[in-house]
Amino acid sequence: MADHSDSSSSSMVRLNIGGKKFCTTLDTLTQREPDSMLAAMFSGRHTICQESEKGLVDEVKAVLSKRKEDEELGTELTRIDIIKCIQSDRVRFRGINLSGLDLSKLDLSFVDFSYACLKTVFFSRANLQCAKFRDVDAEASIFHNATLRECEFTGANLRGAVLAGANLQSANLQDACLIGCSFCGADLRSAHLQTADLTNANLEGANLEGANLKGAKLTNANLKGANLQRAYLRHVNLRDTHLEGAKLDGANLLGAIR
Repeated sequence: MADHSDSSSSSMVRLNIGGKKFCTTLDTLTQREPDSMLAAMFSGRHTICQESEKGLVDEVKAVLSKRKEDEELGTELTRIDIIKCIQSDRVRFRGINLSGLDLSKLDLSFVDFSYACLKTVFFSRANLQCAKFRDVDAEASIFHNATLRECEFTGANLRGAVLAGANLQSANLQDACLIGCSFCGADLRSAHLQTADLTNANLEGANLEGANLKGAKLTNANLKGANLQRAYLRHVNLRDTHLEGAKLDGANLLGAIR
C-alpha cells in the first residue's frame, strides 16, 4: 500500500510492503537511485495502488514486467523466424535488429545482414560463406569456428568479437573495427584487412598468408606464431606488435616500422 502526503519540500510517501511500513519522500525514491525499480514506480508513469491490502506486490510485478520489456534488446525476429526466412532465395536482413539471437549452426550463406544490429549474436559453427555484413554493429558477437569465406565486413564494428577458429579466407574486412577481437587459429588467407583497426586483437596462430594489411593498425596486436608469409605489410607500424615465432617469409615489409 502507498499513501501520499504533501510536504513543503516534497511529497511524503508511506509504504506498506508485506506488512512492514516505511516512510520516505518522493525525492528520495525518484532521485537518489533514478534507475531503481521504486524510482520507476513513483515516476508518474505508473498508477500506484493506494488502498489494496496487498500492498505494492501487484504494482511491483507490473513494473518489473514493464521494465523487463523496456530493457529487452529490441530484437525484431526469433531464431525460428530466421530459419523460416532462409528457406527462400536472396534472404536479406538489412538494418534489422537481431541482437542476442542464437544463430549457431545455421546455413546463412549469401544472406545480406548489411547495416543490421548484431550485438552478441551467437554465430558459432554457422555457414556464412559469402554473407554480407557491411557496416553492421556486431560488437561482442561470437563467430567461433564459423565459415566466413569471402564474406564482406567492410566498415563493420566487430569490437570484442570472437572469431577464433573461423574460416575467413578471402574475406573483406577493410576499414573494419576489430579492436580486441580474437582470431586465434583463424584462417585469414588472402583476407583484405586494409586500414582495419586490429588494436589489441589476438591473432596468435592465425593463418594470414597472402593477406593484405596495408594501413592496418596493429598496436599491441598478438601475432605470435602467426603465418604471415607473402602478406602485404608495406608501411605498417609493427613496433608494438608481438611477432614472436611468426612466419614472415616472402612478406612485403617495405617501409614497415619495426
